[in-house]
This record gives sequence, C-alpha cells and structure tokens, in this order.
Amino acid sequence: YNIPISKIRRAIQRSNNDVGGRLLEVAEKEFMIRGLGYIKGLDDLRNIAVGVDGRGTPILLRDVARVSYGPEIRRGLADWNGEGEAVGGIIVVRYGSNARQVIKDVKARLAELQKALPEGVEIHIAYDRSALIDRAIDTLKEKLLEESIVVAVVCVIFLLHFRSALVAIITLPVAVLMSFIIMYYQGLTANIMSLGGIAIAIGAMVDAAIIMIENAHKHLERDAGKKPHWQIISDAATEVGPALFYSLLVITVSFMPVFTLEAQEGRLFKPLAFTKTYAMAAAALLSITLVPVLMGYWIRGKILPEHKNPINRFLIWAYHPLLEFVLRFKWPVLIVSVLIVAVSVIPYQQLGSEFMPPLWEGDLLYMPTTLPGVSITKAREILQQTDKIIKTFPEVHHVFGKIGRAETATDPAPLSMIETTIMLKPESEWRPGMTPEKLQDELNAAIQIPGVTNAWTMPIKTRIDMLSTGIKTPVGIKVAGPDLQVLEDLGREIEAVVRNVPGTLSVYAERVMGGNYLDFE
Repeated sequence: YNIPISKIRRAIQRSNNDVGGRLLEVAEKEFMIRGLGYIKGLDDLRNIAVGVDGRGTPILLRDVARVSYGPEIRRGLADWNGEGEAVGGIIVVRYGSNARQVIKDVKARLAELQKALPEGVEIHIAYDRSALIDRAIDTLKEKLLEESIVVAVVCVIFLLHFRSALVAIITLPVAVLMSFIIMYYQGLTANIMSLGGIAIAIGAMVDAAIIMIENAHKHLERDAGKKPHWQIISDAATEVGPALFYSLLVITVSFMPVFTLEAQEGRLFKPLAFTKTYAMAAAALLSITLVPVLMGYWIRGKILPEHKNPINRFLIWAYHPLLEFVLRFKWPVLIVSVLIVAVSVIPYQQLGSEFMPPLWEGDLLYMPTTLPGVSITKAREILQQTDKIIKTFPEVHHVFGKIGRAETATDPAPLSMIETTIMLKPESEWRPGMTPEKLQDELNAAIQIPGVTNAWTMPIKTRIDMLSTGIKTPVGIKVAGPDLQVLEDLGREIEAVVRNVPGTLSVYAERVMGGNYLDFE
C-alpha cells in the first residue's frame, strides 16, 4: 500500500481522541455535540483508516498490520530451586488473627486446590512461619514445666513435708490457668512474649504460699494440742495474710508503666506485662483464699522444726560466720561494695546494645544487591545461579528466589534487589558439627559473584527491620543532601571505613545514579 509508518502513527493519534462541537437545538432543547473517539479495544484499532487506495476505498489498519496485545515489560521474576521460573503468591493474614490457625487452614485449602490443577502444575509452600511458632511455644512450655518442677523440688527440700510443699505447688497451675482464662476472654494469644510473662512470674507466685506455710509450721510447733487445728491455721493465715497479699500486689503494680509504652515497643511488651500482671494477681488472690484452706486439710501429722531440718541447719551454719565477718568489718565491706559498683561502670559503658536479641528462626533470607541498571536477562541468570548453589547444601530443603517487583504496585523493588528465602531442614538432619553461623559462612564463601554484594539475614527479622527503619540489614547509615555525586562519593568513603570495622560481614553503598538512556534527535 506504500504507506509510511509515520502516516500510520498520525492516523492512530487522530483516531484516539474526543472532540467537541457546537450546540444543536432539537425539540425546544439545546444539545451539546460531542465526538467520542477514544480507542476502547483491539477492534477499534483494527478499523482505523490509515489511507485510501486508487479507487477511493479506505485502507484500514487491519489491512496493513496485525493488531494484538503485546507483552508487558518485565520488571521481576521468581525461581524455584534454581530449576527455572515459577509463579509466586503471598497470603496476608489479617491483623489480630491467629496466624498459626490461618496457616493450617490455608494448607488444607491448598491441598484441595491441588487436586483440581492441570497435569504438571503443582503448588509448593515456599515459606510459612508455623514451624517457628510451634518451636517457640513448645520450647517455652518446656521451660515453664522445668521451672515448675524446680520450684516444687525446692519447696519439698526446704519444707521436708510433702503435703505442705504440695500446698505451694498446687497454686502454680491454678494461677496459670486463671491467667489463661483472662487471656482467652481478652483475645490475647499464646506467643513468646505472653508466655514469657508467666515464666517471669513463676518464681514469685509461690512466695506468699511458702511464707504462709512456714508460719503455719511455727504455730503448729507452738500450739499443737493447745488449740483446735483449724484455729491454729486461721491464726497463722490471719497473721501474715494481709501483708503477703499487699506485697504481691506491689509486685503486680510494678509492671504498670509498661502499659504506657506505645508503637512497636508497646506491641512487643504489653502481652508480657498483661500475663505477668494476671499471674501475680491470681497468686495474690489464691494466697488468701485457696492456700489457707489447703493448709487446713494437708498440713497435718509430724511437722519437723526448722532447727532439725538438715538443709536449714547447714545453711545457717554456713551463713553465721559470714554474717559475723561483715558486721565486724562494716566499713571495709561498704568500701569494697562501692568500688565494685564504680569499677562496673567501665564494662557497662562498653556493652553493646540492640533493640531485640537475635532469634534463630530456623530459616535464612539471602538478600544480595547488584549494581543499578542490571537487565532482566542478567538478573535471571544471577538469581538462578545463586539458587542452584544454595540448593546444593545438604542442610537446605528448598529455595525460592525472587528479583525485582511483582505485577502490582505494592512491591516497588528494583531489579537490583534479590530476595531468596531458604527453608532449612531440621537441625537433626544437618551435618555433624554444623551450626547456623558456620552454614551462613559456607554459603557466603560459595556465592562470590562479581558485582553482587551478599547480605544474609532471616525472613521475619528482615521484615521487622525494613518496616521499622527502611533498611534491610541490621546496621545502616543514611546520608542526605541535594547533590547526587557528593552523596555517592560520601557513600563510597563510608563503605571503605565500615568494611574494616571488626564484626562486619559485608558492606554495600547504594550507587545513586540515574537510568541509562538512548537519545535520538
């Protein structure tokens, strides 16, 4: 048809607009005339006239071209185990929902969907935190049980009366159950912090019961046979009960300032403060209600006096000389104590500090950074190469890597940003002597690609860091200013200095630069 590309381009431009006309009077009313010509689909494009032939017949775009949807420019991709590209998706849990139960329900639903998928299509779970949640809760439950056993053993040893020790021991599970009941109606889940509050309170929860039992022993030693048994128990409980109740309340109230914390600190520590307060309040209530009743029923029979208890006799024998020594040399003891406090200021000032202690999540996140401007082809090559290397380690179960951004605008990551989630096998299946630190060092040594700076962290920790500071690494330095070149020069200088700091694994200064352009004039 001998039609140049420029003419086709102008025809398409002229056909893709709305035009306005003048007014038209119809049936005693005015109508504004408009020409609606915006292209709404492929058929509108195909029917655009781009010229006429020798007979005056319009030449349509479909006569000179094939009109179809073209692919969107790729800005990201995902990989599975270094075997090739995959399609990934993220399931977001609603705020305040039970994450463990949601993950369980999602897995059940995915198992149902798998049956309806076409042949050759499979769903793999790249990462979920249910294993971490279960490990954390199970570990804390074990520690709670161990603490309870230790408290029970200590009570039996020092009281040397099993039924008396049982009075103190029984208050532990009852107070914990009372705390759980309040947690249930409050909607507070059992997590590391909430169970940690109960763990902190366990030692103090039996204090009141032990003191009341010892006081009952004293009264029974003195008044046994002179007064009715229940009268003796009542006198013993009345004598120390009010003071014990208020002393536990003081410990309970001491955590009240934690409830004034806000933002991230408040969300982190409030569950701990709630459960510790509930546990101590329950212990205070039980000390003046359940404990006296149990003492009346169970503290019977032969009560061994304190001076005949071999454990107490040994401790008293060992403590008396020490007490006499410190009372004889009062001023030297005070001076030495002050010197110890003064000297401890030096190491205290040199102690490191961080917002939260590192938590081993059981999985790793590899987040290297490439130089800006990397192409999608090179990015895919780097991603698959690193994933293949990681998958060769026997401790690795599977690897899911992504680079760039998803199709939505909710994840505006550049192609220079890689995120590889590494799900590890249980530590019982690791090589002998292997530790998380050694595994990370071996992975870092195995992946040394020019132009790629490694960064190793953990999935949840990284999300917390990025949400809190906008930086994906534990330590970051931000430099602000109007001149991009000066910023880049300063970044390189800081990079050189930080690289030599002891304990630094890898350093990368982001290159502040514009895009690459091909200009035609």
